[in-house]
Amino acid sequence: MKIAGFTFIRNAIQYDYPILESILSIEPLCDKIFVALGNSDDATETLLRNLNLDKVILIPTIWDDSLREGGKVLAEETNKAFDAIPDEYDWCFYIQGDEVLHERFIPTVKEAMVNYLHSPSVEGLLFKYYHFYGSYEYIGDTPNWYRREIRVIKNEKQIRSYKDAQGFRKNNEKLKVKLIDAYIYHYGWVKNPLKQIEKSLNFNKYWHDDQWMNNKKQVFEVFDYSEIESLALFEETHPAVMKKRISNQNWTFQYDVRKKKLNLKNKLKLIIEKYTGFRIGEYKNYTII
Repeated sequence: MKIAGFTFIRNAIQYDYPILESILSIEPLCDKIFVALGNSDDATETLLRNLNLDKVILIPTIWDDSLREGGKVLAEETNKAFDAIPDEYDWCFYIQGDEVLHERFIPTVKEAMVNYLHSPSVEGLLFKYYHFYGSYEYIGDTPNWYRREIRVIKNEKQIRSYKDAQGFRKNNEKLKVKLIDAYIYHYGWVKNPLKQIEKSLNFNKYWHDDQWMNNKKQVFEVFDYSEIESLALFEETHPAVMKKRISNQNWTFQYDVRKKKLNLKNKLKLIIEKYTGFRIGEYKNYTII
């Protein structure tokens, strides 16, 4: 069984993406890791080359900045990395530049890959998620955060990144997947507030036009993490590869998890989910088998 990792990145230093941690977290599982390296305005390429990992294959790409609807360019860059993976690989582990796999889940992922390698009905593996917010101490705990996503797929090139690269489809049909007991740690909302607003404004240009962007620039100078309806304390451990980044945190954020600002709709959703495990209105770009 051969396993390839794949991801895409652009301006990792400028927008403070933990791309090195992302790559290193899946490295023990992968024979090679293919990185679509977008045309950057910083030293992202040097950062990646300094990893000195023979496993990492950099694929220079040019982002189509004219794509300003639905985050489509992110799916295009994902597909560039996926398409570079040779046919000899069986499984492909997709990790985004702000996601990290905890080392304690490596055996679980490996076991699932072995178990379903020769199962044609299984096209991917579905992961659970922790979404960190404001600092490394808090996670989102409302229905607004997605619970699950596909992060491992079979090496079948009919599979394509879907919409804004959150999931995948095959011939425009939802993938048939197995849900595994492993988490992806999503750190996209944990940055210095100055960096967070800079990253958010840049990211949003792949969804909105110039007028929308200009209006937002006039409103925001620093990201306000306090404008959140509910958070929970994270009481487990972070991936080992995140240790240095966490120790270098240069801002503070405190949140009283007892003070919920949930609307009635989300309160009802959480009550139903707590007692049934079912989340009303959940978007599912996959079919669990």
